[in-house]
Amino acid sequence: MSNWLLRGDYGTAPDDLSGMFLGLLLAFLCGHVIAWVYMACHNGLSYSRSFVNALIVLCIIVSVVMFVMANNILIAFGLMAVFAIVRFRNVLRDTLDTTYILASISVGMACGTKKFSTAAIATCMFAALMLYLRWTQFGARHRYDLILNLHWARPLGEVPELSELLDRHARRLQVASQRSNVGYEGTDISYRLLLRDSGRVEELVTELKSFPGVSRVTSLKAEDESEV
Repeated sequence: MSNWLLRGDYGTAPDDLSGMFLGLLLAFLCGHVIAWVYMACHNGLSYSRSFVNALIVLCIIVSVVMFVMANNILIAFGLMAVFAIVRFRNVLRDTLDTTYILASISVGMACGTKKFSTAAIATCMFAALMLYLRWTQFGARHRYDLILNLHWARPLGEVPELSELLDRHARRLQVASQRSNVGYEGTDISYRLLLRDSGRVEELVTELKSFPGVSRVTSLKAEDESEV
């Protein structure tokens, strides 16, 4: 069996039931690897257990399809007509989910055509790549980690005194918004901060609440920026 896995790409894989069983078993295992990587790397609110299960089942189904075609062009066209009847209306919310679908299809095709070493190597490379992107947070733009809202009751010319306090806690500071209306006492100011120590948020809020002219202090953890 080890010889089939290593040299299946060169036409030495068996064409009997044992070869088919090996292909389906490898598709099952590779589908699990892809599903486990998805579970470990997924972020956001669009997680779906059925999608995870579909990654495994899809890999096996594609393998079966490739076994059925068996280099027969007539059967291939027939299968295309059959699958054209089936309509998938599930909209993927995360662009990266499409990558997992394509990976399952590709690995399934490799298993179904008895390119076992290609399937195994491709699965390992895909898993390593996705885990690398996950662990390194590649593409993330972490500029600010706290949104701070407060009411400033003193004249705007004295705001620099408040900025000095914020500078002691933040490496980077930006005024996100500043709202004041005629007849409205004071100014509502929102700041975006990149903190020197993210564990000292409560200390910062406590100092602001005791600072003269500051009231209604609220803080909100800022998420990493995502490109639109």
